[in-house]
Amino acid sequence: MNLLDETIRTSSMPDGEARLPAYMEIDEVAMDRQRASALAAHQDARALIRLIQCPQCSKPYTSPVTLPCGNSLCRTCLPQSYRREGVSYPDTPGRQRGFLCPYTECSEEHVLADCSIDVTLSKLMEAIADLVRGHIQLAGDRQTYMEEVVKQDEVLGTITSVDLDKDSPRCWTMPGARLVATYNLAGTGILGYKTEVTYTDLPETEQAAQETDQGLLVQLLDTAQKEVDCQVCYNIMFDPVTTACGHTLCRKCLARTLDHSTHCPVCRRSVITPPSLLRYPSNKTLVSLLEGLVPDIISARAEAAALEDAIALPDFETPLFVCTLGFPGCPTFLRVFEPRYRLMIRRAMEGNRQFGMVTYNRHGVPQEGLGNTQFLAYGVMLYIENVQMLPDGQSIVETKGMYRFRVKQYGTLDGYTVGRVERVEDVSLQEEERLEAEETSQPPAAENDIEGQVSRMSTRELLMLGLDFILVMQGRSAPWLHQRILEAYGGPPDDAALFPFWFASILPISEDWKYHLMQTTSVRSRLKITALWVRHMQTQRWYQSNACTVL
Repeated sequence: MNLLDETIRTSSMPDGEARLPAYMEIDEVAMDRQRASALAAHQDARALIRLIQCPQCSKPYTSPVTLPCGNSLCRTCLPQSYRREGVSYPDTPGRQRGFLCPYTECSEEHVLADCSIDVTLSKLMEAIADLVRGHIQLAGDRQTYMEEVVKQDEVLGTITSVDLDKDSPRCWTMPGARLVATYNLAGTGILGYKTEVTYTDLPETEQAAQETDQGLLVQLLDTAQKEVDCQVCYNIMFDPVTTACGHTLCRKCLARTLDHSTHCPVCRRSVITPPSLLRYPSNKTLVSLLEGLVPDIISARAEAAALEDAIALPDFETPLFVCTLGFPGCPTFLRVFEPRYRLMIRRAMEGNRQFGMVTYNRHGVPQEGLGNTQFLAYGVMLYIENVQMLPDGQSIVETKGMYRFRVKQYGTLDGYTVGRVERVEDVSLQEEERLEAEETSQPPAAENDIEGQVSRMSTRELLMLGLDFILVMQGRSAPWLHQRILEAYGGPPDDAALFPFWFASILPISEDWKYHLMQTTSVRSRLKITALWVRHMQTQRWYQSNACTVL
């Protein structure tokens, strides 16, 4: 069943009651809901065309770009870029240039590298242009008369090349029925994004015009089906999010993908958005299009997603292994022998192969929102990659860290701890870059102010300080850099986001020191912590004699 069939089926229900699509029927759920009405092809022609107009140039989108704030505009409408100062992470050419968002509700700085062509919207616009061209050829002598609606004390339209008298309404006669005529008028740049129009139909041609517009909308819905299906779940996109590489997926589908990989599932380019996509804006143009064309299907998708979340999230959904510290992106090897944890691992293997790990609260420090607990509130979600059962019932569990979390509530299930957790997210990359530019522009620190000196280093310099320290210690055959350890954990990564966690995984220092990494919300903050470790160790006697003690 395609998008068109589903739209017709839901809109033809008695008394306007829309049914859920066949592929997501929920018999158990009875909800009182108000359905939004889809825009009509003939009566709402102006509103439909506005959905695909660029608010900057008022023309239908051409090579559309969806900005990090979720707004879209034509590529040629991007503001003039400028060189950004004080940015060293990530060290890529595209992030050296930025521009101020032209949308007044945003007005933030955007990075040029984050503004690729929106692949989905671009294909959709190309398909619409092809459909319109075909309908113009079939229009014959049919024309549509339109007149501008002039409102008092309101500046109509956007950017035009002619100084028009705003008190005199403009009128146009364009070939084709309403949809084609309005689209082509918008294509000239004359029909401003905010401009309203009235249509005049001759009685003898009105019925034929309605049928023509409806036929075009039918073709549009059929074409849109091919472009707005998510490449992960293969359903119509729900709450679409567009990545910096220009690909769009359902928010939930992209979040699930980023749990296991930092690459776009379509083009495999690295994705630098927060994995849970919290506070990451939706693609506003696609949301408006889908809600305008097929609101019933979008509403049904929302209900199905809400029900799935309700089923998937019981009170305490995360099993917690109270043991030691683990870190995102790093392996953790565990020997499990207690019966309660053997049960926990078996259940995890039967489910999603995930469990949380937290370390002991050795100093009895009260945890925010939890009180006096035997564990510290911040931990890491682990994914089980392999389990080796031993003859005595014990098991060796090989895991890899996925992401950090904070325990919000906890309880006990069959002897082991379970909890409700909240994912710990880093600030946006734009905020990361702002922090670096702000700190590196401060006056030089005093000679004995180690923290001040570290805070004024660029993010790249902080990373290189750690990498250079590793090279020195390898040259001195430090036991914690033995080849066997490097084979298990890999060599030092040159990615600033990964290095602090890798460093903490192998460095033989107190877990109290390492735990500070778990609570940070920026790459730069973690690199400053590891830089202070290095500076501290460089002043210790063991550094001179190649012997390493726990700090």
